[in-house]
Amino acid sequence: MTTHIRQRFIVGNWKMHTTAFEAQQLAKGIVDGIGTADHVTAVVCPPFPYLALVGDMLKGSSVALGAQNMYPETEGAFTGEVSPTMLLDLGCKYVILGHSERRHKLGESDGFINQKVRCALDSGLDVILCVGETLEQRESNQMETLLDRQLKLGLAGVSSESLPHLSIAYEPVWAIGNAEHHATPQQAQDAHAVLRRQFSQIFGETEAHRLTIQYGGSVVADNTAAFLSRHGVDGALIGGASLKADEFLAIIRAGIFEIEAEMQPV
Repeated sequence: MTTHIRQRFIVGNWKMHTTAFEAQQLAKGIVDGIGTADHVTAVVCPPFPYLALVGDMLKGSSVALGAQNMYPETEGAFTGEVSPTMLLDLGCKYVILGHSERRHKLGESDGFINQKVRCALDSGLDVILCVGETLEQRESNQMETLLDRQLKLGLAGVSSESLPHLSIAYEPVWAIGNAEHHATPQQAQDAHAVLRRQFSQIFGETEAHRLTIQYGGSVVADNTAAFLSRHGVDGALIGGASLKADEFLAIIRAGIFEIEAEMQPV
C-alpha cells in the first residue's frame, strides 16, 4: 500500500458561546496569528448568527468556516432550522453532524443523523461525523459495538465517491468537559484503531487508510501533542479551548509540529 500521510485536522467548535463582538475578536485573533498553516487544516465553527460575520473575518486566510449543525433539507417549511444551501451561501465548507450534545441532549437518532450526512454531502459540504460512547457504555464493554452501530447507521447509503469529503470525530462522551474522567492518549489511539477497522469493513482498507479521524475529548494546548503524536489520531475537535485565540493557535502549531515530524525520513 502506498504510504499516505494524513494532514492534521483541527476544528474549533464554539458551541453556544460568544457575542457578535467576541466572535469578531476571536476570529481576528486566530487569523492574525495563524500565518501559513502548512499540513494542517484549520476550521472554526461559530454559532449560526455569527457565521457571516466570522466568514468575512476569515476571507483570505488559511482558516475555513464550518457550521455546528444543519437540517437535512435544502429548503422548506422547517421553522427555526438552517439548510445546507444556506450554509454554503454563507461560505461554509464544513459542518459538524452527530455531536454528542445533539445525540444525548436533543435526542437525535442515528437515522436522523444519517439523513443529515447524506444531505450535506449531496449538497457539497464536507462532513465531520461525531461518534462516541458514554461512561456507562464504556464500563459495560459496549464501546466497540456502539461505535460500530453509530458508524454503520450514520454512513448508510453514503457513496465511496463522497468519502474525500468525510471525516470522523471520536468524542468519548465521558471525557468531554469532565474533571473526574479523562481519556488517555492510548485510549484515544485504541478507539481510533477500532473505528478505522470498522470503516475498512464498510468501505475497504484503502479508504480506511485515507480516512481522517479526529479526537474530541477535552483537548487543550498542553495535551495536544500527547494525542496527535499517537498513530491514527489525525487531529482534534476542540471545544472550550477554541474560545481563546492563543490556545487554539497553540493547538494548531502542535499539529504542524507533529505532521512535520511524521514527514521526516526515518
